[in-house]
Amino acid sequence: MDLKRLDAFAKGIIFEAGKRIRESFTYDLEVETKSNANDLVTNIDRETELFFIEQIHAFDPTHKIIGEEGMGERPDSLAGVVWIIDPIDGTMNFVKQHRHFMITVGIYIDGIGKLGYIFDVMREDLFYAIAGEGAWYNDSPMRKLQPLKIEEAVIGINASWVTPNPKINHEKLIELIRTVRGTRSYGSAAMEIAFVVSGKLDGYISMRLAPWDIAGGIIIAQEVGAIATNLEGNDFDLMQSDTFIIANPSIHQLILENYIEQK
Repeated sequence: MDLKRLDAFAKGIIFEAGKRIRESFTYDLEVETKSNANDLVTNIDRETELFFIEQIHAFDPTHKIIGEEGMGERPDSLAGVVWIIDPIDGTMNFVKQHRHFMITVGIYIDGIGKLGYIFDVMREDLFYAIAGEGAWYNDSPMRKLQPLKIEEAVIGINASWVTPNPKINHEKLIELIRTVRGTRSYGSAAMEIAFVVSGKLDGYISMRLAPWDIAGGIIIAQEVGAIATNLEGNDFDLMQSDTFIIANPSIHQLILENYIEQK
């Protein structure tokens, strides 16, 4: 597999998809709900995913596509070349704010992450990595993450997890929030992952993410030294949803041991 050629193709369709999304604001969005009233999908999500599928299959019909909106294949393994795509990560931000949403793509070959992309559509900023060759923010190489103390960290976390809930001990998370320098919540898992790998955040925690939320980001994470696992400290299973943490390596295990207690 010629990764350089595949990388150039992937960037081309990501940039074109971003352009199409920006142009979509000139006409009405059709907004629907999925699993609950806050889980939104639009006609632009679906159209963007279809655009990726058409372009990828024209490039190589043997490539498989797993997308959030379910318009690609549903393979039972990651054998072969598999694209894992979220056409718009942060759909509520897309609908409400017209910003703070991302296209995210991970390309896997026989289950091994090879190319990862997170594209900020409105800022036209691209975070990407080629496995074993490094990571870049647009045209600038990204550096390895530097060690820091937990008291210096800024953590991404949804406020719902620090209120009483059935999934995690919120009291321990309150202790974490009191310990770190600050917290943020951006409404897009891919955006928060992009901020961790580029050092704008030092960690991000979620109780449930799907493979398309993180597939591109964890490839970038490996190239800058960030650690991405589920909340048991195991590798995320890209065939199903799971809990998730990505963090600077100097605080990843400390957070798991001292501040995470699932119910």
